[in-house]
Amino acid sequence: MTLSELEILNHIQKTQNITKEELKVLLYTNDSIVTEELQKKAQQTAQQIYGNKIYIRGLIEFTNYCKNNCYYCGIRCANTKADRYRLSLEQILSCCETGWNLGFRTFVLQGGEDPYFTDEKVCQIVREIKERYPDCAVTLSIGEKSEESYQAYFDAGADRYLLRHETADEAHYRKLHPEQMSLSHRKNCLKILKKIGYQTGCGFMVGSPGQTIDTLYEDLMFIKELNPEMVGIGPFIPHQDTPFANEPAGTLDMTLRLLAIIRLIHPHVLLPATTALGTIDPKGREKGVQAGGNVVMPNLSPVNVRDKYKLYDNKICTGDEAAECKNCMSARMKSIGYEVVTDRGDYKA
Repeated sequence: MTLSELEILNHIQKTQNITKEELKVLLYTNDSIVTEELQKKAQQTAQQIYGNKIYIRGLIEFTNYCKNNCYYCGIRCANTKADRYRLSLEQILSCCETGWNLGFRTFVLQGGEDPYFTDEKVCQIVREIKERYPDCAVTLSIGEKSEESYQAYFDAGADRYLLRHETADEAHYRKLHPEQMSLSHRKNCLKILKKIGYQTGCGFMVGSPGQTIDTLYEDLMFIKELNPEMVGIGPFIPHQDTPFANEPAGTLDMTLRLLAIIRLIHPHVLLPATTALGTIDPKGREKGVQAGGNVVMPNLSPVNVRDKYKLYDNKICTGDEAAECKNCMSARMKSIGYEVVTDRGDYKA
């Protein structure tokens, strides 16, 4: 590691900012000492704020219907091979009961943009969960909605909202989405969520088709501008029934570098080590935590639908019961010196 590379790491850590040239050095260096030092600094930064605690979120994938046709996604509306399903209110509440008994204090309701789930239905689901489990946080991840819809969900008790921006670059956005979708609208949705008072999450895929240093730098600058409480990134993994079926997947190495960089420029962020990381590497989630991650999201969805919620191929943990997922995750984190905690796991400003 040269002095200049060490200076870059120190500069990023000190200023919580990064230039495009510095990003280029860190993403393209072949010096393993540099990448190890980057991840070490990120891990130390996370530990200074959150200690050795890892927050678990119980993921409930409640519908795989989606009106959108994003080119990378396995549940895109044009995929006629997808085996569609919707969970009932009773099924969702049963998932929450299972999760609560296992120690989960955050439930993440994730689904495609499914018109069947009207604002009234979403608000009813949120209210029921909050009434039964007032000590728990409810996170929604159901796409682009109007300001009135977002406000209604918030008023019903939703605490957090995840909406990956996918890319902050207009030309790159056009390569990933059909023409009726708009990057400016998506960014505006995120700004509205922040304004309403949600703990807000954005994020992007690493290695998506057409991604460059320039587009990644725009992603990082958008994260700095938005100042979200959560950032979700994971490797792009192609799905066989999409236009990107034959595109190469994103890599573990690049994802870990970017996780570490995000931790350094946004130290307090809640940063998941995603299922996609665990899909491309057996120890991917552990490595994600060691690169600055502090959140994991085991699946609480009923086992009989898990394999149907396939945004990408070869997704892991589709056959495990919720208790198996939780126990496995706890053991994995313990093996690297971390503790999975029973906690809402709120953002620490």
